[in-house]
Amino acid sequence: MKPSRPLYEREPELAAAAEAVDALCGAQAVGGLLVFSGEAGLGKTALLAEIQAMAADRCTVWSARGGETVTSVPFHVVRQLLQPALDRFPPDETRALFGDWYEITAPALGLAEPSGPQPDPQGVRDGLDFVVGRLASRLSHRPLLLIVDDAHWADGESLAWLASFTARLGELPVLVVQAHRPQELAERDANYIADREAERGGSQGTVTRVALRALTPDATAVLVRAGLGDHADDPFCREVWAVTGGNPYEAVELVAKVQDRELPPVEESAGELRVLGASARGSGLVARLERLGTNANRFAWAAAVLGTDISQELAATLAGMSSAEAADCTARLRDARIVSGFDPLEFVHPLIATAVYRSIPPATRTAMHGRAAWAITRAGLGAAAASRHLLEVHPDDDQELVAQLREAAGQHLAVGAPEAARRCLERALEEPPRPKDRAVLLYELGCATLLSSPPTTVQHLRAALDMPGLDDGLRVDATFRLAAALAHNNQLKEAALSLAAEAARTAPGPGLMRLQAAHFMWEGMQAAEDDGPARSRRLTRNADHLKGRDNSERALLTLRAFDAMLRGENAQLIVDLCERALVDGSPARGLGWTDSEWGFELPTMVGITYTFVDQLDRAESLFGEAVRAFEISGWSGAHLAFAHTLLGMVHRRRGRLAEAEGFLREGLRLADRVGSGLPVHWDAACLLIDTLLARGRTDEARRIADRYDFGPPYPSAMVLPDGPCVRGRLLLAEGRKKEAIAELEAAGAALEPRERFNGIWAPWAGDLARALAEDDPARAAHLAARNRVHAERFGTPTALGEALRCVALFAPPERSAQLLAEAVGHLEKSSSAYEHALARVDYGIAIGSHRELARAQKQAMACGAEGLAARAQQARASIRSSE
Repeated sequence: MKPSRPLYEREPELAAAAEAVDALCGAQAVGGLLVFSGEAGLGKTALLAEIQAMAADRCTVWSARGGETVTSVPFHVVRQLLQPALDRFPPDETRALFGDWYEITAPALGLAEPSGPQPDPQGVRDGLDFVVGRLASRLSHRPLLLIVDDAHWADGESLAWLASFTARLGELPVLVVQAHRPQELAERDANYIADREAERGGSQGTVTRVALRALTPDATAVLVRAGLGDHADDPFCREVWAVTGGNPYEAVELVAKVQDRELPPVEESAGELRVLGASARGSGLVARLERLGTNANRFAWAAAVLGTDISQELAATLAGMSSAEAADCTARLRDARIVSGFDPLEFVHPLIATAVYRSIPPATRTAMHGRAAWAITRAGLGAAAASRHLLEVHPDDDQELVAQLREAAGQHLAVGAPEAARRCLERALEEPPRPKDRAVLLYELGCATLLSSPPTTVQHLRAALDMPGLDDGLRVDATFRLAAALAHNNQLKEAALSLAAEAARTAPGPGLMRLQAAHFMWEGMQAAEDDGPARSRRLTRNADHLKGRDNSERALLTLRAFDAMLRGENAQLIVDLCERALVDGSPARGLGWTDSEWGFELPTMVGITYTFVDQLDRAESLFGEAVRAFEISGWSGAHLAFAHTLLGMVHRRRGRLAEAEGFLREGLRLADRVGSGLPVHWDAACLLIDTLLARGRTDEARRIADRYDFGPPYPSAMVLPDGPCVRGRLLLAEGRKKEAIAELEAAGAALEPRERFNGIWAPWAGDLARALAEDDPARAAHLAARNRVHAERFGTPTALGEALRCVALFAPPERSAQLLAEAVGHLEKSSSAYEHALARVDYGIAIGSHRELARAQKQAMACGAEGLAARAQQARASIRSSE
C-alpha cells in the first residue's frame, strides 16, 4: 500500500490520523479506532497509504484488504494482517507466542492443523486478541498500527474479530485504522465498529469517525492542472468536475485519458469529456477492455475470478492460455491501467475489478470458478481453499462436488468458522445430493448451526428426521441435538416431546437409554410441567438400582440425583447417586464438559446437586474443571460464561460473597459478548441479585434486575436458583411487601405440586413466613414449621440451620434462643458461612450478647456481607446504650 498521488482536500482526515498516531506513539501509548467511510473512488485507499507512510518511521504497520470475491473465505483479512508478521518467527517461538491458545487459534490462521474439539468462534476470537496483545507488547518500541481497507468486503469471521478486538483498544497500545463504503457495509449488516461492544462495557479507547466527501471544483482544478499543466483553463477543469462529480479516482482516470488522446485541456475540448469519462466505469470500462483483444479480455476475466493475490500462472490456467500469452496480456492490461504489479497482480481499483467480474458471461464465470477449484484441489490446498469457487458453480447433480463441499464444511468447522460451513452445506443441498445422502447432509447442516442459530438447527434436523437416510445411531444423535436446540430456543416442552416420540420407535439398547435420559432431563428442567411427581417416580424406578456401569446409566443417575435434590430427599442418598454417576469423582469419558455425545448439561447437574447438598468442595472441583476444559477447547462464549456463573454460585453458597460477585459479573460480561436474553443471563443475574442482597446492596441488585429484565414472564427453563424466589427476596428488601408476598406465593404454588421442597434452592417458604410474620403470624408459623419438616427430611446442616432460624421467629423468647443456638450449631458444621453469620447475629440479638454479636459482626465482614455487619454493629450499640 503506497501513496500514488497527492491528496486533495484531505487535510482534516490527515490531521485526525496524525493525532491518532501521535497518541499511539506518545508516552501513554494510547490505542484507538479511526474509521474512514466514503463511496467508491473517494480516495480511501490513497488516504490509508498516506497514513501508512506517515507512521512508517515510528510504528509497526500491518495491513489487509477485503475483496468482493473472497467474502466467503473465513479469516481472510485476519490472515493478511497477521501471517506476514508471524512468519518471521521460528515455529517454536510462534507456538510460545500463542501460549495455551495455539491449538485453538493457530488453525484459523493456517499455521497448524486442527486438533481437539470443534472450537467456539468466540474462543478463536479471544485467542486472536491474546496473540495480537502479545505482539503489541513485544513491539512497544514501535507500537502497532493495523490498517484494514475495504472493510465492507471483509469476511464475516474477520469482521466479528475486529468487533471484539476494537472494543478492547483502550487496554492495548494498538491503533486500528479502517476504511469502508457505508452502503455496502450496511447491506451486509456487518456493523462491527464496536458500538454494540461499547454498550456492553467494552473499553475501545478513542474512536474517531470521518466521512470522506467529494472534491470541490477548486480542488478538482488543482488535480487537473497537476496532470495536464497550468494551461488547463477554468471551463475545462469545471467540466472535469461536473463529469466526475468530484470523485478523485474518476478525475484521475479522466485526466489520464485526456493525456492518452492528447486532447487540449481547453473549453473547446470539454464536450468530449463525458464520453471519455464513461470509459472509466461500468460498460465504458468493459468496452475499453474489449478493445484490448480477446486474450486480454479473457485474462482479465480470469484475474477477476481469482480476486486477490492474483497468480499470473493460475490466471493463465483459468483463461486457457500459455505463460507467454499471459505475460503479453498482463503487459497490455497494465498499460491500460486495469491491473498493476507483476506476480501477484492486482486490479488498479476495486471498481475495475467489480466491473470486470460482473461483465463475465454467467456460463463462462461458472466454468472459470470450477476450473479454479480444480486447480486449487490438484495443488493440494484442500477443499476449504477451493470452496469459495465451488460455491459459485451452478448446480449440476455433481456428487464429487457435494463430497468436496461436505469436506470443506468439516474443515471450516474445525477452525471455528461455522457460518462458512453452513454456506458449503447449503450449497451442497442445491446440487443436489443423492436422495440417500440428503438426510445425512441435513443432519450435518443442523449440527453446524447449533451454536449460532438454534431455530435453523431445529428446521434442518426435523427435516433430516422426516426422511429416510439416517441410520439408527444418527437418528438418536439427531433427536438429541434437536432437543438441545429446542431447549436453547426456550422450547423445552417441544424438546421433551420430540425425545419421547423418537424413544417410542427406538429399540431397547444404549440409544433408547440416551433418549430416555434426555427426555427426563428436559422434562425436569421445565419451569412448569403437568405431573412432576409422576416423572420423578418413573425416574426413581429407572435409576435407583443402577450401578453406573456405562454412560447411559450414569446419565440416569445424574438426573435422579438432581431431581432428588430439588425435591429435598435425603441428602446422603443424593450424594450416593452422584458418586455412582461419576468415575473417581470426575465425569466419565464421553460425559465430560466438552464431549458432544451427551453435552455439558449432565456434569453441570452433578455439580449443582453437590452445591445444594453441602458438598461444596466437590462442586468447586467440578466447576474448576469446566473452566479449564472450556478454555482449553476455546469455548469462550456461553459455555465459559456459564462455568464462571457456576463457580460464582459455589462461592455464594460458601459465603465468599465478594468472590461470588466477581465470578458472576464475569459470567454476565462473557454472556453479553454472545447475545442477550440467553439462559446464562437469567442464571447469572439471578445469582448476582441474590449475592448483592446478601451483601446488603439492594440498589445494585435492583439495577441488575432492571438491566437484564429479571422478572415475569420467566423463561420456560428453570432459573438457577429459583428465579421467582430470588425476585421475591429482592422485593422484600425493597420494602415492597405486598408484591413480594404475591411473588413468593406464586413460587410456592408452582413448586409444591411438583413436590420440590428444597428450601435452599427455593427459599420461598422461609421468606414468605418472614413477610407474613406481622400480618398473619399463624400462617407464617405454619409455613416455617412445614419448612422445618422438609429440612429435616433433606438433612443438610445448611437446610436445618436455615429452617430453625425461621422457626425461631415464631417461638417464645427463651425457646427462640434455644432454636437459634441449634441453628448456629448446625451451620457451624456447614460450609455456608453467610447463613452461619446470619444465625449468629440473630442469636446474639436474642440473648443480648455483646460478645456473640462482635463475633457475628467479624464473621459477616469476612463474608463480605456489609449490610449484615452493620446490623450486628447496630445491635451491639443498642446493647451498650441499654447497659
